[in-house]
Amino acid sequence: MRGARASAALLGGGAALLLSLLWMPALLPAASRLLSLPRALLSMASGTPPPQPGPAPGSGYVPGSVSAAFVTCPNEKVAKEIARAVVEKRLAACVNLIPQITSIYEWKGKIEEDSEVLMMIKTQSSLVPALTEFVRSVHPYEVAEVIALPVEQGNPPYLHWVYQVTKSLSGSSTAVP
Repeated sequence: MRGARASAALLGGGAALLLSLLWMPALLPAASRLLSLPRALLSMASGTPPPQPGPAPGSGYVPGSVSAAFVTCPNEKVAKEIARAVVEKRLAACVNLIPQITSIYEWKGKIEEDSEVLMMIKTQSSLVPALTEFVRSVHPYEVAEVIALPVEQGNPPYLHWVYQVTKSLSGSSTAVP
């Protein structure tokens, strides 16, 4: 232990510099978001919307324009029915069904454990409200889980495909066809 302290003391500022260089790449995404915070706060104060991110370099993809939404279902039959419907209605380009997940949650004051099917739904971020509304209207649960996360990066041809498949609905004025 004493030797380690002596080594650290000998390295002094050099060790701190080395450690900061090693951790720098991991901190860059957080730092870039922190740097954009003043602009976002200023735009909120002025009432103007913050600027939307531009396309990722070389891909034409706008980060966050596609989302992955997650929905749990009580069984495969319900999941397949909902999956087919959201693809047919162009609320989603693709739905993956992940069977036999175990969900543990608190419901009405009691800890519950159920086997469920997880749906991973790829869609345009602008369609998430319509997707949520549709799922809620057909889902058997009293409170259906519908959560969505924006896709920041991915395979550009795939992300373009998701956009193209769902494009005709996003330009229409109706929320759910």
